[in-house]
Amino acid sequence: MKSIAISGSPRENVGKRDAKELRYEAKVPAVLYGGKEQTHFSVSAADLKPVLYTPEVIFVELEIDGKKSKAIVQEAQFHSLTDEVTHVDFLQLFDDKEVSVNIPIKLVGTSPGVKMGGKLVQKLRNLRVKALPNNLPQDIEVPMEGLEVGKSYRVGQVELKDAKVLNNSDDTIVSVTMSRALRQAEQEAAKAAKGGKK
Repeated sequence: MKSIAISGSPRENVGKRDAKELRYEAKVPAVLYGGKEQTHFSVSAADLKPVLYTPEVIFVELEIDGKKSKAIVQEAQFHSLTDEVTHVDFLQLFDDKEVSVNIPIKLVGTSPGVKMGGKLVQKLRNLRVKALPNNLPQDIEVPMEGLEVGKSYRVGQVELKDAKVLNNSDDTIVSVTMSRALRQAEQEAAKAAKGGKK
């Protein structure tokens, strides 16, 4: 799992006015929870970019006032108009405490159904996985080699070592459906076959 070091400054005041001032300074109010007590602090908006604008899960080595903690971003709030980050919740990680995290899905290989002209439909982009921090996978690979037209790959087919998928096992991750062009070609082939039998 990738990790990035970010340093934060403790916040004395935790009001709206203080948050507004921080944003003027290109800083983002944040909170770290999951430990014995919550820690309110601020971080540079620029430091957050590699953690927030990626589908990957990234461990954050947080240093606040000389104290180091390992964490992940649990939730980020964005401004509805400017899309700027307005607040970030970090969850503190402990090596012996399981966490639930959304892990991105990575499609691997080529589907024979797509080669034939089928349409690839990906329903899920990530899966909710519960594991100890060190057992969390960077991504979940879904093999495409067995996907013929009309076939799908479900959550229940995912096998993870030392981690549990929390999604419904019947949910479809990806499937290959009949495209309009392929359906037309099959209908025309069927018509031609019928015509040839006369």
